Amino acid sequence: MPGPAPSGRPRRSWHTGRVTSTDADTETGTPATTHPGTGSGARSSPFRHSETDRDAAPQFVLPLVVRIEKAAPPARTDALETAARAVLVLLSDERARTTDGADGADSENGVDGVDGEWAQAVRDWQDARIRKVVRRARGAEWRRAAELPGITVTGRAPAATAAGDEPSATAGDQTPPAAEVRVFPPVPLDGWPKELAKLQVSGTDLDDPVPPPAPDLTGPVLWLSPQVEMSAGKAMAQAGHGAQLAWWELDDAERAAWREAGFPLTVRTASAERWDELTTSGLPVVRDAGYTEIAPGSCTVVADHPALRRR
Repeated sequence: MPGPAPSGRPRRSWHTGRVTSTDADTETGTPATTHPGTGSGARSSPFRHSETDRDAAPQFVLPLVVRIEKAAPPARTDALETAARAVLVLLSDERARTTDGADGADSENGVDGVDGEWAQAVRDWQDARIRKVVRRARGAEWRRAAELPGITVTGRAPAATAAGDEPSATAGDQTPPAAEVRVFPPVPLDGWPKELAKLQVSGTDLDDPVPPPAPDLTGPVLWLSPQVEMSAGKAMAQAGHGAQLAWWELDDAERAAWREAGFPLTVRTASAERWDELTTSGLPVVRDAGYTEIAPGSCTVVADHPALRRR
């Protein structure tokens, strides 16, 4: 049996100390995480692409929908950062929390000793493989998706659209609207709501009109590999995995501080030199299972949170 979790954190059966050797998969193809030097990883990791006991469990998926209006798509980096924050917002939402700490947050998250209404779905999702699927919607599709239970997270890019209005672009206006990503409680892999099942997965790609500014290195940074090319949809799922791994590694006080600050984070592509340092630093690393787009075992994201750098 595993020993007590450090810093009062709940011990997950698949942890071997810090997160080790994890492989995730999504419909856009996903990843794994590794902490070099901490072992080969628990066999029941929720991310490993090899067969594990988690494969026998009912499989769930975390749906994310990004709003991409034809005339005014969001910037790529803003969409990636918003998707990562959306995952964190759902994990920390009182509806997803449990009273026993099984959600990866503190054990006092339940309301009056009662699990949140999404807690069982989140628990079932995390007991199996960690799957995230990013789909895109616009116009009426987006409005229908927004009527389903979930949380819409808005990005940080400048936008002059009112809530519920269609984003618009005028001639010569190169400023994209703020990204909007709606995250939903996990659903069975073969039990998607019809409003989401009909949305497109493939071909979700975006651009940055101008290069994003240098990241704030005093805050959390999700570093993308400079060696791997990914569509925006796949990169959004990968950024979400990286954010989730960082969340799992933080103690209760660190999670609370991040949540209260509004989950600030940046997503940037690392230089080749920095990437080599990051992947051997002991920080959580996401590796792809190789189902789509990229080769199996490719490192895609390093979750660089200030609290984790000090360990």
